[in-house]
Amino acid sequence: MRNLSKSINELKNILYGNEEAEPIVEACTQLTKEFFKENTLHLLIVCLPYLDLETQKDITQVIANLQRQRVDSWMVASDYLEPNTNLLHILMSGYDNMDIAIHYSAMLRDCIRHQVAARYLLESDEDMKKFFHYIEFPDFTIASDAFKTFKELLTRHKSSAAEFFSRNYEWFFAEFNSKLLSSSNYIIRRQATQLLGDILLDKSNTAVMVCYISSKENLIVLMNLLREQSKAIQVEAFHVFKLFAANQNKSPEILGIMVTNKNKLLRFLADFTIEKEDKQFEADKAQVIAEISGL
Repeated sequence: MRNLSKSINELKNILYGNEEAEPIVEACTQLTKEFFKENTLHLLIVCLPYLDLETQKDITQVIANLQRQRVDSWMVASDYLEPNTNLLHILMSGYDNMDIAIHYSAMLRDCIRHQVAARYLLESDEDMKKFFHYIEFPDFTIASDAFKTFKELLTRHKSSAAEFFSRNYEWFFAEFNSKLLSSSNYIIRRQATQLLGDILLDKSNTAVMVCYISSKENLIVLMNLLREQSKAIQVEAFHVFKLFAANQNKSPEILGIMVTNKNKLLRFLADFTIEKEDKQFEADKAQVIAEISGL
C-alpha cells in the first residue's frame, strides 16, 4: 500500500509539477498514452475505497488532470470512455457510500466533461432518476454535490441535454416540480428554481420551454415560488414566470388563472424590487406588468 501511494503521488507530480519544477509536456503526454492504453482508470476507481484518504485525494487529482490531457490535440479520455461507460455506473454508486462519495462524484463530473459520457448517463433513465433521491440526502455535502453533478449533466452539452428533455419531458418535469421546486429544503428550492431558469432560457431548449409554459400546473408552481419569503427565490422564479406572461398563445386555463389573480400579481410586481440596479430586470418587469394589465 505504501508503494502504491508513493507511485500515485509520483504520477501527480508528473502531471502537476512540484515546488521545484513545472510539469513537462512530453512526460504528461507519455503518461496519458500509457494510462489509457491499459485498464488503469478502472482499477483505480474500483480500488479507491480500500486506500487511505491522502491517496484517494491524489487519485482524484490525477484522474481530473488526465481527463483534460490532449495527445496531438485529441482527448484520449473521451475515446477510452466510449467502450467503458460501465465506469459511470460505478461512479454514480459512490453517492451511496459517504466515505468515497465526494471523490467519486468529482471523478464523475470530470468524465461528463466528455459528451460521450454525458450522453450515456442522460440516456439512462435509471441513473437520472437516482439524482432526485441523492439531492434529497440528509447529508448536506452529498446532497449539494449531487445537485452540482445533476446541473452539469443538464447544462454542459446543449444538444444532448435538449434531446434528453424532449424524450423525457413528462416524468422529468413532474419529478422536478414535485421533489425539487416543492422541496421543504430552502437550498434545494433555490438551486432548482435557478436551474429551471437556466434550462428554459437556453435557446437550445426552446421546444421544451414552449411545452413547460403551456401547463397550468407549472404556472401554479411558479406563482407559489413568487410568494416565497426568500427574495433570491422570488427573483429566480420571476425569470421563469415572465415566460408565461410573455407567451402570446396562452391556453384558456393559464389565461383564466392570470385573470383571476391579475390584481394580486400587479400589486406584487409594483413592490417587487432587487437590491442592485438592473436595467434588464426593470425592463422585464415593465413588460410583465404591461402583459398582465392588458389581460
